Amino acid sequence: MAHTDTADVLIVGAGPVGLSAAAELARHGVRGRVIDRLPARLPYAKAVGIQPRTLELWDRMGLVRDILETAVPLRGQLAYVNGVAQPRLDLVLPPEVPYGFAALPQYETERLLEEYLAGLGVAVERGTELTSFCQDPDGVTACLTTASGDEEEVRVGHLVGCDGAHSTVRKGLGLSFEGAALPQEYMLADVEVDWEMPPGFSVRSTHRAEGGSIDDALVCVPLPGANRYRLSMLAPPGRTTGPAGRPRPDQDPPGAARGAAGTDDAGQVAHGLGGSRVPALSDIQAVVDRLVPTGAALSALRWSSVFRISHRIVDRYGEGRVFVAGDAAHIHPPTGAQGMNTGIQDACNLAWKLALVVHRAAAPALLATYDAERRPVGEEVVGRTTVRHSSDGSQLGTGDDPHTLILREAQLLVGYRQGPLATRPYGPADAPQPGDRAPDCAGLTAPPLAAYEMRLLDVLRGCPGHVVLLYLSDPDDAAAAAAAAGAVAASGLLPAAPASPAARPTRTVAIVTREADPSVSGAVSALSELSRLPVPGYLDTAGEFARLYRPGGPTGFVIRPDGQLGARFPLSGAGAALRDYLTALSMAA
Repeated sequence: MAHTDTADVLIVGAGPVGLSAAAELARHGVRGRVIDRLPARLPYAKAVGIQPRTLELWDRMGLVRDILETAVPLRGQLAYVNGVAQPRLDLVLPPEVPYGFAALPQYETERLLEEYLAGLGVAVERGTELTSFCQDPDGVTACLTTASGDEEEVRVGHLVGCDGAHSTVRKGLGLSFEGAALPQEYMLADVEVDWEMPPGFSVRSTHRAEGGSIDDALVCVPLPGANRYRLSMLAPPGRTTGPAGRPRPDQDPPGAARGAAGTDDAGQVAHGLGGSRVPALSDIQAVVDRLVPTGAALSALRWSSVFRISHRIVDRYGEGRVFVAGDAAHIHPPTGAQGMNTGIQDACNLAWKLALVVHRAAAPALLATYDAERRPVGEEVVGRTTVRHSSDGSQLGTGDDPHTLILREAQLLVGYRQGPLATRPYGPADAPQPGDRAPDCAGLTAPPLAAYEMRLLDVLRGCPGHVVLLYLSDPDDAAAAAAAAGAVAASGLLPAAPASPAARPTRTVAIVTREADPSVSGAVSALSELSRLPVPGYLDTAGEFARLYRPGGPTGFVIRPDGQLGARFPLSGAGAALRDYLTALSMAA
């Protein structure tokens, strides 16, 4: 048996969550190794919805352009109940949100992430399976079976299980996975649809029996390509058997082993694609004929499957040096396209913390905040999607105004104000506070070198570490900014950790100053003052930063690597505020 110790972190699973974790670790200069038991990507449109918050994270990584050039927009949803049209849902976001809702087949998402990861020097090792692992206070020993059938023993500092609903890592840790399976069976198909529905809208049609229960349902989500949709529906009994000899759509490529579809070894997790019955095009067409009021003709069936749904979540997201993320930690109905996106945010939350610990810039205690921050999010998503699935699913939820519901669907309201890293608030309570998402904004300029406006994401892009923004409302605040910049440098918040060639240095501080009157030279004077500082300067020409962040005077903001606010403080108290944040990160001496 070969023995290797060439990686800091072993990532099990090369789906969107595992690839995102590996990419973030690589951007932070952490040696990661990614394995997947399948010898090739599965070419099926499973998870297809991409939320605006995920696009923001990919923007900071420098990946979003490739995604935008490949995906299609989701403009809203058309709903029908018993053939009667319901109010149309338009997915409209505030103008300051840079991205909308998108759809992209999972295999394309994985391809783009894998190509991005390859650009960082990390290749996915396919056909390699984790068979067992054990951990001790100094690291993790994992046993692998490679594509050639050889056994390998790997010694790493940490192990991250992104290996799906039937996770080997979760089972090896002995984590509970409480929940239940839904009784229904569903059909899934990737087809072309000839109908009169407007492009860019998903379509949901249900039939309610006399007692009010849903006895028939169809959901159609647009995909890239002319008239192409991913259709999911309740599977009618006895009508899911396709032509003899037709391969199962989730069938592993030759040479890959797989347990019973929809269950784990103990028969406890019924979730995902599987089953020996494969729906034929006629089965899918029959459902469409019953539920699409305007009629539709299907063709070009790329693949089809039956699938089961469960709702479950682990009792903890990790133990010691081993963690789980994505479907390995939480599964739920696909309503609202929350699962993959929640998993990607898991990965981004964990990766930057692992990087600080690996580089010895933070104590291992920081890793406990992964569970503290992310498991409440997972619990909320599992609960919300399960409730929505039990209804007709045509609405985003109840109890909030439509604006808030859409923001929640976009995952723009995910925050950690009550988490262990949230430092003391400062300024208006309804302004962005520590733990909240750091809003993007437009209208930043850097004259005279740049003659165009930029977004805050343009300033953050490519920087994998923390970013400190020092807001000035008057040129006279430059001295306070200089003192605050000195406090940042002295704090060690922005360590010069090894970075990949694709990333700018992590020691990045952006100063944003507001141009009160474009007709006078005050803003230019401010830039002249700021040019003497060891930090870049940007003008808040449109006043958007001030409107969204509501600083109310010289104010500092720490933006975490995952795009959440870490701290908010007056510039005069920068030193104390940064010490508080470092203490929360367990980085202080």
